[in-house]
Formats: sequence, C-alpha cells, structure tokens
Amino acid sequence: MFEKIPVQTMSDSVAEKLLAQIDNGVFAKGIKLPTEAALAQAFGVSRTVIREAVSRLRNEGVIESRQGSGMFVTSSSVARPLRIDYAEAIEPDAVWQILELRRAIEAEVAAQAALRRTDEQMDAIDKALAAIATAVAAGADGVAEDVAFHRAIAEATGNPYFLKTLSFLHQYLEAAMIVTRHNEATREDFSRQVREEHAAIVAAVRARESASARLAAQTHMVNAARRLAEARL
Repeated sequence: MFEKIPVQTMSDSVAEKLLAQIDNGVFAKGIKLPTEAALAQAFGVSRTVIREAVSRLRNEGVIESRQGSGMFVTSSSVARPLRIDYAEAIEPDAVWQILELRRAIEAEVAAQAALRRTDEQMDAIDKALAAIATAVAAGADGVAEDVAFHRAIAEATGNPYFLKTLSFLHQYLEAAMIVTRHNEATREDFSRQVREEHAAIVAAVRARESASARLAAQTHMVNAARRLAEARL
C-alpha cells in the first residue's frame, strides 16, 4: 500500500502519501490510522518522521488525536491549504507547468490592475520597474526586484488572493528566475526584450487598457519560458 520515501523529503512526502490515501478513501472519515510503529514500518522511515508528518496533517485539520485512542481521520470536511511538494516542483516538467499556471494568473492580474489601479499604485509600479534597472546596472541579478515589480501590479488589483497565489508560486520558480535573469544580464538582446515587455505591461496598466495589459503579460510570460529554455540548452 505504501511506498518508500526519499530521505530528503521524508516527512513532507509521508504527509502527502497519507493525504492521498485519505482522499482516495483508503482511510475514510472517522477511521483510526495505523499506529506510528506500523506506519514507520510501512514507509520504511523512523517514528520521528511519522510523528512530524502526522503533526502536519493534524495542524491542517485533516486528522485529529483522541486521548488514549490514537489518531483518526476527521469526520468533518475541512478546507485544505494548497501544497506543492518542493522536490517535485523543481523537476523540469513541473517548472514548465508552474510557469503555465503563472502565465494565466499574471495575465489576469495585469488586466485587473489596469481596471482598478489608483494613481498611488501606478507610482509604486513605476518605482518597482525602475528598481529593476537600478539593480541590474549595479551588477545584481534583479530577481528580488522583478518579483517586487509583479507584486506591485498584483497589489493594484485590490484582490489579496492574486497576491497570495503569486507569492506561493514564486517560491517554486526562484531557481528558474535566477537562471533567466543571469542569462538576460549576459545577453543584450534578452535584456532589451525584458525591458520592452515590462514597459508594455506598465504602459497598458497606465492607460487602463485591460485587454492590452492581459496580452502584454501573456507575451512576457511566454517569452520568459522561451528564454529559460534557451538558457538551459
């Protein structure tokens, strides 16, 4: 029923596997889980790893402890946080898939920012864009400034869930962004393309042209994926 787990992600992977068993009905609502010792043997890990995995699922409301009785799958339905296994997310195929997801979100973020941004938020976007150029001119990779630029646009939507979702995705794309930023810094044609793409997004948001902002953001993300592919050749 259970698979052996790589050491570097043991507790997270055990939690993911247990959650999958619960979702698939192997452990139904209200059912008691096997003991720590039984789970440790099944997964081929220590009881400490099992304890950490179970603690994580308990904190998320998936399972509950009953004093003197053990651990049970919760009977009530609970909202579960979005989770992506980091070891899985840094695999090449997953990077492209997360980039696709980000492309769809960034496009709508730009469109909504164009409709809703205030003058103060427009100023913040302009400053964030200028900060990228300043960082690159100083010899930095500009990754943090690039993230801050996209964050400023997301903030202009007035929708906190756009901001939360992009922040969540950025943690899995940081390595890819470093690669593309380094590649862009060493190739003037790439650097120019990024500047022009960012400028197009900003211009559309400034003009409150929602459709143009959406297209500019889509174009930027498609080209970012292309530049990443070329950087890894």
